[in-house]
Amino acid sequence: MEPRNDTHVSDFLLMRVTENPELQFPLFILFVSMYLVTILRNLLIILAVIYDSHLHTPMYFFLSNLSINDICLSTTTIPKMLVNIQTQNQSIAYTGCLAQICFVLIFASLESSLLAVMAYDRYVAICHPLRYTVIMNSHLCGLLILLPLFIIIVDALMHSLMVLHLSFCTELEIPLFFCEVVQVIKIACSDTLINNILIYFATSVFGGIPLCGIIFSYTKIVSSVLRMPSAGTKYKAFSTCGSHLSVVSLFYGTGLGVYISSALTSSSRNTAVVSMMYTVVPQMMNPFIYSLRNRDMKGALRKLISRMPSLL
Repeated sequence: MEPRNDTHVSDFLLMRVTENPELQFPLFILFVSMYLVTILRNLLIILAVIYDSHLHTPMYFFLSNLSINDICLSTTTIPKMLVNIQTQNQSIAYTGCLAQICFVLIFASLESSLLAVMAYDRYVAICHPLRYTVIMNSHLCGLLILLPLFIIIVDALMHSLMVLHLSFCTELEIPLFFCEVVQVIKIACSDTLINNILIYFATSVFGGIPLCGIIFSYTKIVSSVLRMPSAGTKYKAFSTCGSHLSVVSLFYGTGLGVYISSALTSSSRNTAVVSMMYTVVPQMMNPFIYSLRNRDMKGALRKLISRMPSLL
């Protein structure tokens, strides 16, 4: 295949969700339902935090930001996939693909960062309860959101600009249901060494550092809880971490599934399905986990739902 300059590329082709025409409508309904559930449940979490003064704490501030991020990440990938299923047209514009690469990087990296920040919040609450309100002040909470976001945006723009300098061959099919920087680089004909180095570095920073922070925080939490005298106090301390641990396990578990799938299977379709689950399932399940396992959130949601008629 002869390489051609990337300025001549008008669009890419994404993988079909299914080759079976009979499954297209059921899959369309399935993903529409998952998307609507993701939007509505996360929106309820955000509204509950806004309207319930008891939830005006750092923990729920970070949770509401996680819900906003989950809505954004799902919106980056699912609507385009739904359009492709409905129109049976798998093309995505070159500029649209670059935008999708950028936003997927931003929101996936921010998800990891937010989970690390929430782990730090639990560490301060359990290990330094008397100084919690002093340490987790509004300025620090804002900084813990905005500083990683700024760094992540710069990184995502760098990846997108690096892709702009690549040349592509006549084969422009991306073996995923959405544009992802690694897969786009794989179909390039020009040298991608710098791109790959940047990807490995960014993965280590935005994946490894938050994960290490989460592990460090929970190591300190477990050590502190085990020194508590009563079983009731231990249970109460651990119960405040249960929802967060479930969300962390779901996010990094699906991420590990993507890595294992791409490493062990030669089927691009299997890898594409697992990758889609990584950007769909955690975002849909997070609000369920927090609303089912958190007593304060359940109470706030009940109040919000009962007030809905007056709000409307």
